[in-house]
Amino acid sequence: MTSHQSTQTMKPATAAKKLGVYLEATPAEFQEGVVSRAELNELQANPPQWLQDLRHNGPHPRPVVAAKLGVSIAGLARAGVTEPLTTEQIETLKQEGPEWLERERATQAEVRKESARIKKKNAEQAERQA
Repeated sequence: MTSHQSTQTMKPATAAKKLGVYLEATPAEFQEGVVSRAELNELQANPPQWLQDLRHNGPHPRPVVAAKLGVSIAGLARAGVTEPLTTEQIETLKQEGPEWLERERATQAEVRKESARIKKKNAEQAERQA
């Protein structure tokens, strides 16, 4: 029996998500084709200029916007931020410091604190059982 190794490919949307870029802002040839695992690895290792520009200037997808602002994706939705934002727009929001941003950052900090507490508690329980 012979084994044929097929090339793993993914849809452009999946590749864009893995690269942390907004699909609609990528070049047409990227959006219309399929991306192999090897191509994705090459894009990550040696990003072309368009990818470097997108990562630096945006527009950024919601997960990246949320991370840059220090809030959750749900926090963006609660604030009505549903569109991708550029780096400049994100920086403007940070400087303006609207009430919703401060509130969502505080919420995110509480979530992280609680997650750390639960993780520590679980580790202590596992240690007692060992």
